[in-house]
Amino acid sequence: MASIKILEQKCIGCKKCISGCPFGAIAVEGEGKARKAVILDSCTLCGACVDYCKFAAIELTKDDVCHEDISKYQGVWVYCEQYRGELRNVGLELLSQARRIADLLGTDVTAVVVGGAIADQATALIAYGADKVIYVEDERLTDLNDLIYTDVLTMLVKKYLPSIILLGATGFGRSLAPRVAARLKTGLTADCTKLDADIEKGLLLQTRPAFGGNLMATIITPNHRPQMATVRPRVFSPLTPDFNRQGQIIRETAPALTDQAAQILEMIESSGGVNIGEADILISVGKGIGNVKNIELAQELATLLGGSVAVSRPLVDCGWMPYLHQVGQTGKTVAPRLYIACGISGAIQHLAGIAADKVVAINTDPEAPIFKRADYGIVGDCVEFLEAMIAEVKAKNIHAL
Repeated sequence: MASIKILEQKCIGCKKCISGCPFGAIAVEGEGKARKAVILDSCTLCGACVDYCKFAAIELTKDDVCHEDISKYQGVWVYCEQYRGELRNVGLELLSQARRIADLLGTDVTAVVVGGAIADQATALIAYGADKVIYVEDERLTDLNDLIYTDVLTMLVKKYLPSIILLGATGFGRSLAPRVAARLKTGLTADCTKLDADIEKGLLLQTRPAFGGNLMATIITPNHRPQMATVRPRVFSPLTPDFNRQGQIIRETAPALTDQAAQILEMIESSGGVNIGEADILISVGKGIGNVKNIELAQELATLLGGSVAVSRPLVDCGWMPYLHQVGQTGKTVAPRLYIACGISGAIQHLAGIAADKVVAINTDPEAPIFKRADYGIVGDCVEFLEAMIAEVKAKNIHAL
């Protein structure tokens, strides 16, 4: 098992290793000759500190790498999420990337869909870029029970041996993907914003924000298969469907489903209104809105323009708006035609969730980072802007876009 330890007889407590740890997982304790470095619980075993120690006082033991025969794994799979027989858009978005990567690698694309009544969706998936569709239809799969779905998807992977699997980073996908990866003993890169391929080595290049969004990391899975990644909705766009495309449709039978540790007793539909991930216009508010009552102005303008209200994380943290409205690295990625940021400073974690065509920013601070992302910027009070905008829309009788 991988481990790291400080060799006390060599350590002099010089603190060099502290600056070499990107996770702040080393401290120095004690006084005088008893001063020694200590590895904290936040250590990720990355080994970066080893090179910083001039006294060879840090010993890192790595796990032996098991090199399995990966040549038998072929093809790119997209798990196409559905609910009650209706496909989620994220699956169609991922098919566009799967098609591009498969073409680079000279392989095929398979769409995988699991559910209670889904047979009618197979033809649509062929039209959006899949060469094959594998579907498992069973009434026991009507509700999204990630424990049962893990059994089904794992069974399919072991039978067909895909090289790459892409899943949407939805609430359900974020629960399903790591369960499947753990079952298959392979790697998983979460919340990717870019996908590409190393043609020579046949590897999926999985790029995602790291260190709070301060840099982009490209991750590979060289020794295990399948290579798995999740991607947030609205990061990519679907292909234009071609309903003349032909493909193979395969029906598989669900395995004998064992008793699960959890059962779904009831599915309760969200009453949160418009899904911000699907909205074409978003009026997004941050702490600069002043107080919770002023959010009503954003809601009124959104209604007039046929859009929805989004918020930055601080407003969710203080209970002013539910999480369903949060944009950013820990919220949703949104790609509206128009994104109006009211009183949002523009922390990099928030900007990571914006993929809008046009961004309008209103903030009293002319140095706010949001202006670097904005197509149009207004230095001023966002409450006054909202009031003026509402009055203008009403005066000109502008209908919802």
